[in-house]
Amino acid sequence: MNSKLYILLIPILFGFCSCSIATRVKKADKKFAIGEYYEASEMYRQTYKRIPSKNRQLRAHVAFMQGESQRIINNSRAASAYKNAIRYQYPDSIVYLRYAQVLQYQGKYNDAIKQYDIYLTEHPTDYVAQAGKYACMQVNNWKKQPSRYKVALAKAFNEKRTSNFAPAFITEDADALVFTSNRQEKSTDKKKKTVRTSPVTGAPTFNLYSARKNAAGEWDEIALCQGLYEEKADAEEGDSQKKTGTAELGVCCFSPDGRTMYFTYSCPINGQDLGAKIYTSTRASGEWGEGQELKLFNDSSITVGHPSLNATGDTLYFVSDAPGGYGGKDIYRAVLDGSQWTDIQNLGPQINTTDDELYPHIRADRRLYFASKGHPGYGGLDLFYAIPKDSTWDIFNMGAPFNSPNDDFGITFAGTSENGFFSSNRGQKKGYDLIYSFILPEMEFIVEGNIMDSNGEQLSEATLRLVGDDGTNVKAQTRRDGTYRLKLNKDTRYVMLATSRGYLNLKHELSTVGLKDSHTYTQDFTLASISKPVKMNNIFFEFGKWNLTPDSENGLNTLVQLLKDNPNITIELSAHTDLVGNDADNKILSLKRAQSVVDYLIKHGINSDRLTPVGYGEESPVVVDETLHKQYTFLPKDQVLNEAFIMTLSADKQEICNSLNRRTEFRVLKTTYNLY
Repeated sequence: MNSKLYILLIPILFGFCSCSIATRVKKADKKFAIGEYYEASEMYRQTYKRIPSKNRQLRAHVAFMQGESQRIINNSRAASAYKNAIRYQYPDSIVYLRYAQVLQYQGKYNDAIKQYDIYLTEHPTDYVAQAGKYACMQVNNWKKQPSRYKVALAKAFNEKRTSNFAPAFITEDADALVFTSNRQEKSTDKKKKTVRTSPVTGAPTFNLYSARKNAAGEWDEIALCQGLYEEKADAEEGDSQKKTGTAELGVCCFSPDGRTMYFTYSCPINGQDLGAKIYTSTRASGEWGEGQELKLFNDSSITVGHPSLNATGDTLYFVSDAPGGYGGKDIYRAVLDGSQWTDIQNLGPQINTTDDELYPHIRADRRLYFASKGHPGYGGLDLFYAIPKDSTWDIFNMGAPFNSPNDDFGITFAGTSENGFFSSNRGQKKGYDLIYSFILPEMEFIVEGNIMDSNGEQLSEATLRLVGDDGTNVKAQTRRDGTYRLKLNKDTRYVMLATSRGYLNLKHELSTVGLKDSHTYTQDFTLASISKPVKMNNIFFEFGKWNLTPDSENGLNTLVQLLKDNPNITIELSAHTDLVGNDADNKILSLKRAQSVVDYLIKHGINSDRLTPVGYGEESPVVVDETLHKQYTFLPKDQVLNEAFIMTLSADKQEICNSLNRRTEFRVLKTTYNLY
């Protein structure tokens, strides 16, 4: 080609190209304006590639709109689109807010915080941005405090490469439900195999499906809810409104008797998408009748959907974009007056934010569950519940495991139980919504342990009494191996008393008050013999003195409690020394040590006439029993640790013997104190 001719043709070609691009952008903008976000996103994506890089303004606009349409349909490409819009200096700072939101949705919380900060420099009071940043900063702490609910994928309702969400129980017995799905009905008719897709999402259109429990309690019999609508290919005579395209059905609820269904319905009319409406259908002879529109607003352009009825069926909660709201979709309430729904009210700014609040679910206790993008959350839609308080609401994020960085929504409960289902697209690269089950396990509190003597021998015939401040009074025997295991009640304070013939009683206290999760206590009982001296292992004195060390306090307090639990005994409190030093000095030292212990006991409420201090010095060395023999194999059983034996040992073994002889003991003198 002649070079001069080529140069002359460039402006002409570019003009044609520019015209084509401008037309494409206008068409994409129109698709976006009528809510056909999937088709709009594809048009923006293809157009963006054709725009010369030097046309920064147009590139910024198209990239931003691509991000907007992809964000709405949860397309992961939205982040890249917003990034491009920022790169080409999109003039509205809203791009930073949207970019932050999709980064948060992807779980990139630190990156999201940076974008929120940029946006907040221009809009410091913007609630959505404040809430988003706060959530990103707190999410790691939230993850550390999950609730007790257990969540699992509800495989019975989910099909591969389809979205399934928003289940609703038909009646309180929770043996049947209806959910939304875009699965395709199997057909042998080739003419009916064409998959119709939504211009909004680009996915197959949605319909309602029912499921029932079989005799084994398993969900099956999944079937399309027939008869709810009739598609019309051509306008009937006198029909001024021609339905075109494919109807979409979703999010439903039921009257208390289960005979009337309220569901979300959308179908283009005269080629125009007028948004969703709420329809009702009545069941007769097991079949649903054709749906009828529920008129809530006089203005037909107002979108309404996501119905939820209260337990008595006289209050309807729903979602709408009606004028006068707080931004995005808001949750409303209407009251039944005869056959008319009246007194329509927006639930107010505590529930509704400048972003979307969707999928309300009201329970019998008036607790409202809903999904929100505006309240502080993990990302995307989060599940919240609101408790009515006078004329206000207390609002709580449901936390993990319900919420994730992705969309979590559409919760329903099986009657008054804490079991049910919710929806989420967590872990789904292509954004499929799936139904998850949840259950709140019963909290279980257990106390278990051993009952043994002071030598560590298990007591197989011991008795344990458990008395609670809720009226519990349980008496149990130990197993043959001396162990026990008992169930406890929640929010209860207990006293436990272990007894065995020939041994002193021993008492312990424990409490389940305030526990938020299952817990198993380990509580061992070491019972003191009535007939044998009992060594106190945790009584310590300063070297060569009779002053008690602070480390002795726990052991001393245990003895105090033992004497209080056994008020009819008197004891001899004895102290012993090793063989080092002369006999006379050791005896004086041991007596003073015994007296120090007695003084402590008297100070803490034990009558002095129940206590007899004795100092044995070195005159009563230890006799090796089976327990000591097992612990120190060089010590023969029944061996007396006297000077003659000790001197035959090495220096290190001599010190072991001396430490064993240095001890504080008590033995029971009488068991009839104050009985007569």
